[in-house]
Amino acid sequence: MKTYDYPFKFTKEDGGWVITCRDLPEAISQAGANEDRVEVAEGCLQAALESRIRDNEPLPVASEPRRGEIVVASPAATAAKAVLYDAMREAGISKSELAHRLGVDEKEVRRMLDAGHGTKLPRIAEAVEALGRHLQIALA
Repeated sequence: MKTYDYPFKFTKEDGGWVITCRDLPEAISQAGANEDRVEVAEGCLQAALESRIRDNEPLPVASEPRRGEIVVASPAATAAKAVLYDAMREAGISKSELAHRLGVDEKEVRRMLDAGHGTKLPRIAEAVEALGRHLQIALA
């Protein structure tokens, strides 16, 4: 089962932290000494995943955390959209083909993958099911 939780490294720098993720090299941020560095990393992770989906780039499998790294979970809505995106890529299904399978306009599938659109979870689960996969939610 693939998750969208990735190990992040927090390097102490002058007055704060530099935040990086080796699985997502574009996920780089900074947190001040008084900021919640994990919360900043969550936003950084969300932006990196959303960018990859928008740019039609693959989403990497998360590496095992190394010493000193902290695993950061992606927000639930972002993870659900990532599941749909990965399922479409694995099946080699276009947005148009998925829309046809669901009996909807292609714009609705685009919205399901759009970070700025608040698609309801049952709708994403239905789309994943149409691809022969299952959306699972776990408590960690």
